[in-house]
Amino acid sequence: MYNRHMTNISVWSLADTHPDQGLDVLAEVDVLVVGAGAAGVAAATVAAEAGRSVLIVERYGFAGGAAVAGMSGTICGLYLASESHREPRQVVAGFTERFRSELLARGGLTGPQVYGKTWTVAHDPLRWRETADDLLERADVKILYHTAVTGVVLDGDAHRGVVVESNAGRAVILAARTIDASGDAAVVARAGYRYTFGDGGVIQNPTMFFRLGNVDVRRFKEFYGEDTICPPYVTEAIDQARAEGMDLPRRKIWIFTTSRPGELLVNATRLQGRDGRLLNVIDPADFTEAEVLGRRQVRSYARFLTERIPGCEDAFVLDTGVEAGIRQTRTITGVERLTNHDVLAARKRPDGICRVPWPIELHAGEKPKLTWLLDDYYEVPYGTLVPERGENVIVAGRCLSAEHEALASARVTAQCFEYGHAAAMATLLSLDKDVAYRELDGRDVRASMAANGSALSPS
Repeated sequence: MYNRHMTNISVWSLADTHPDQGLDVLAEVDVLVVGAGAAGVAAATVAAEAGRSVLIVERYGFAGGAAVAGMSGTICGLYLASESHREPRQVVAGFTERFRSELLARGGLTGPQVYGKTWTVAHDPLRWRETADDLLERADVKILYHTAVTGVVLDGDAHRGVVVESNAGRAVILAARTIDASGDAAVVARAGYRYTFGDGGVIQNPTMFFRLGNVDVRRFKEFYGEDTICPPYVTEAIDQARAEGMDLPRRKIWIFTTSRPGELLVNATRLQGRDGRLLNVIDPADFTEAEVLGRRQVRSYARFLTERIPGCEDAFVLDTGVEAGIRQTRTITGVERLTNHDVLAARKRPDGICRVPWPIELHAGEKPKLTWLLDDYYEVPYGTLVPERGENVIVAGRCLSAEHEALASARVTAQCFEYGHAAAMATLLSLDKDVAYRELDGRDVRASMAANGSALSPS
């Protein structure tokens, strides 16, 4: 039985890796990256291209994380929001732009689509995986798919690597530096360092994306409109269907066209426990409940679309995410914290390592709550990636140190690519200078990123 409030920490010392314990050292590298989502792919590629030995581990058999396994399906966070400019203005570059361009060249990305007051682009999950594989292999990153982290190797408070598990058994990977790009702070948590769950334990609910095939997209768009956020008359149709007994808990849904003909990407479900509680997918019991209920809701929303939305009459569900779409789990306690005020004030930082123009997109209740940042962006400080404790470890991705509402803006894909980029640049500086992550000047990390193509002015 799982205890919903229990924290189990698996901490290994160097002594535990002795052959008498039956754990072989599988590899010893300069840089270990845990998780092959957007942040992990960026971190591993950039670090390896600088000549460092890099190994990336991923529990699935492919890269992509929430973007692919969770089928979030869009690269959000590229463009400014505006009420006056009706053309997309991209303000994020660096590794984000590099990946976007490669996806586009493969035919795996749409052009900008209207999303309320801003824009986003939708990607093909297969092309995403292929793009990641090629980038990692070209950079000479060693890849271990189907491999999960189950523990950490510590020497006092210094990270020396991780314990991994696969069908081959358990083994140890040793590394001079570890980048926790798991999205769930898997390494940081297993070391016993502090983290939080949302706002006093209240986190954003997961969702279950799905793709709908055999759609007459022209007729659909004539009815639905250009905005991917549904118009009021679609919400009214949902309300009517709910009154008739359909299981449609979310009234405001989002639908995107994709790079493939006759296909739509649908973000419509709202997942909570059968008893009404918020689900925390760190708990496998909650994760399982989210998966089962998510697939059930997909059937309901697909029925709604085929019965009531023009162009979808002959459509069918192609697939759902491999897992429920995860917006939030653990948030590390970092050297610095991105605050709600930083976001709302569009604060710029001399140590900022990423621009964020995305709104506060808070998923709670029957419809998402959007707080727009108009014609502006804020910057995330470097210290949000550095845990308050522990040596030789840094995070990249949605587990960065941030207040609840701030994270609801900062967690999206375009920024996760750049967090990985920042973690790699910080790792290279840390190794080259033989200094701890927290001793680095964030302005130097920023300058390195700017020199490597990020849209950041030199420090």
